[in-house]
Amino acid sequence: MAQLLKALKSLAEESRLRILRLVVREELSVAELQEILGMGQSRISMALSQLRQAELVELRKSAQKNLYRFSGDEALRELIAKAEQDVPERCADDDALQLVLRKRKDQMRAYFDELAGRFGKDYVPGRSWKALAEMLLKLLPPMTIADIGAGEGTLSLLLSQRAVKVFAIDNSEKMVAYGREVVARANVENIEYLHGDLEEIPLPDASVDLALFSQSLHHALHPSQALAEAHRILRTGGRLVVLDLQRHNFEEARDLYADLWLGFGQAELARMASDAGFIDFEVATVHREADAPYLETLLAIARKA
Repeated sequence: MAQLLKALKSLAEESRLRILRLVVREELSVAELQEILGMGQSRISMALSQLRQAELVELRKSAQKNLYRFSGDEALRELIAKAEQDVPERCADDDALQLVLRKRKDQMRAYFDELAGRFGKDYVPGRSWKALAEMLLKLLPPMTIADIGAGEGTLSLLLSQRAVKVFAIDNSEKMVAYGREVVARANVENIEYLHGDLEEIPLPDASVDLALFSQSLHHALHPSQALAEAHRILRTGGRLVVLDLQRHNFEEARDLYADLWLGFGQAELARMASDAGFIDFEVATVHREADAPYLETLLAIARKA
């Protein structure tokens, strides 16, 4: 009852009612209310202070701005809707509100116009490859996946969110032991770590839907044999995905990263996949490093007929 009496008192004054009917529709700053209502700052600030005391509006800080929005319940909204019928300026206020909102959109559009051409180069809050990967993973159908050369299992953990089962395979016993600890700590039950060679994958024929080599194929002694093994463990129609380096001349990679191969050419990768029995081969360069040695990453996808 007390709040209703406060509301009725607030609605009895025209400037407060005009402000209320606007902040019911959109949160607004004092400057924007000035522009819409054509009133002085002190008058608007006083009215907002009174409306806050009546618990009809609340303040939200946004950067350097203070934005005001309606904080009453649905019954008060209905009361304002009835009272505003007696406000002669309501149509002009609504038109001015739309103009203010268009200006907001124009400011945002101007920002992105300025950013065009360098969007991927500048920092954008919340924009990360991990976030994009998480989104895309949610769109995957449930599959049985072989992560071949899984390492510490970062990708396996991501894939496990949607997979029926992930077989994380690595030829390092210590890496497998560590990966099992990571999986146990994460309390993930659909990842199974297996110790095995890329060229002798410890899985039966036609047992997975997706065979994935993520920066691991260049560690295989015989990459063509590793692809043939991937073909063997895939079910009919299953997919092969290879993320690896484009052929490069950074010889130090052999010592720094134990790379046996300095990446692969696109045609070379297509030939090896075809020889292994894959069809519908697609390949593209998906990343180029900005700093020396300027390594490039290939994404190749193929299908088992």
